[in-house]
Amino acid sequence: MLTIISDTHGTDGHRLTGRTLDAVRDADTVLHAGDFTTTAVYDAIDAEAAELVGVRGNNDEPALAERLPAVATVEWHGYRFVVVHGHERSPTALSILARQETADVVVVGHSHRPEISDSSELLLVNPGSYADPRQFRPAHAEVVDTGEGLRLTLYQPGGKLVTEVCQ
Repeated sequence: MLTIISDTHGTDGHRLTGRTLDAVRDADTVLHAGDFTTTAVYDAIDAEAAELVGVRGNNDEPALAERLPAVATVEWHGYRFVVVHGHERSPTALSILARQETADVVVVGHSHRPEISDSSELLLVNPGSYADPRQFRPAHAEVVDTGEGLRLTLYQPGGKLVTEVCQ
């Protein structure tokens, strides 16, 4: 399983609970689409994950932002994921980035709005924020390789299904 989280906005801990914590611990790889906020939060999430791939967000402290790339590309089960925070990219720019990176899936954060968008041009996943949802519901994404494609599911930390897309 691949787990996707974003926008932790913490100061000293990972803020992971319930199904979100289980998903991070059970995943082969965890993608974080930025805004850990502090190095301590990054380190706390990294300690829970088998493999953590994160990008910097617009609220990450300078010491952490220097450690993280603006864009990360990850191969998982033969699928290519490109990860960005998204605060500097329009939908058109995300589409161009996906083509440039030959990505099957684009992962973004920033808006705190959990969604999976499957258009003809782009499969986009925004896991929202599991810890600081603002006006949206808290969520994270889980990706499973079914052998026939990908199943992408958004869950709330308490385990409630938000949405699911099979690709």
